[in-house]
Amino acid sequence: MRNKSVTRDFYVNQLGFQVFGSVEYAGYLMLKKENIEIHFFEYKDLDPKENYGQVYIRTAAIDTLYQSLVNNKVPIHPNGHLEVKAWGQKEFSLLDPDNNLLTFGQPA
Repeated sequence: MRNKSVTRDFYVNQLGFQVFGSVEYAGYLMLKKENIEIHFFEYKDLDPKENYGQVYIRTAAIDTLYQSLVNNKVPIHPNGHLEVKAWGQKEFSLLDPDNNLLTFGQPA
């Protein structure tokens, strides 16, 4: 992440994550939603155009999750709309503020 407050805002207010942990660390952010935990390290010099960070998140309610994000106007990646992939996963993808690719999937 380049900016902790921007990352926190996106994941908490757009994706429904919660900040967790008993201590606030400079340059470090821990987020949680259900059984998903994501930890971020600050990297102020990150060039989003050169960021290849990726996370794959499995879910058991992909249709509901996708629709809730669409309803909340969270931008879905132009090439990542909900669909069944050739490898048997139903998936969609989005980019966070630093161009980390988040792909959500469940067996089709």
